[in-house]
Amino acid sequence: MAAISRMQFLRGRFHEAPPAVRPPWALAEEGFTAVCSRCDGCLRACPTGILKRGAAGFPEVDFSRGECTFCGECVAACPTLALDRAALNQGLAPWSLAAEIQKGCLALNKVVCRSCGEVCELGAIAFRLAPGGVSLPEVDGAACNGCGACVAICPAAAVTVGRKTENLAAEAA
Repeated sequence: MAAISRMQFLRGRFHEAPPAVRPPWALAEEGFTAVCSRCDGCLRACPTGILKRGAAGFPEVDFSRGECTFCGECVAACPTLALDRAALNQGLAPWSLAAEIQKGCLALNKVVCRSCGEVCELGAIAFRLAPGGVSLPEVDGAACNGCGACVAICPAAAVTVGRKTENLAAEAA
């Protein structure tokens, strides 16, 4: 069993929580939490409203609220440089995230639904025809930028966004 923090224990969270998704272009977790002043500047600047105050007051992305447009407003509003302006200016990827389709997906359960694929502007979620007539979703992890547009639109809440390394390990298993 993984070790849990005192705060998790006192709040009744006895399982290790998945790592929080930080705003785009955030420093690595240790550096981010060391530098972020929790001023909420990025939360106020986010035009899509997907940033929220998370554990210990640090900003987190909540894809159930919408998608990230990678506009950079949160980066511009960060006074402590916990969000990397240089990476944004160099055109580097905002993060290494990709969509994952979970077992609760309607299409995986033989109900016709293509909501996630229809909202994906990059075409990273495609549907392949399967025997029986219901097309099954496939995520192209290399094409997915982790914007999260597919999360809020899913009627079964079966789409999540996770780290690409985790996605690749799950696909290999």
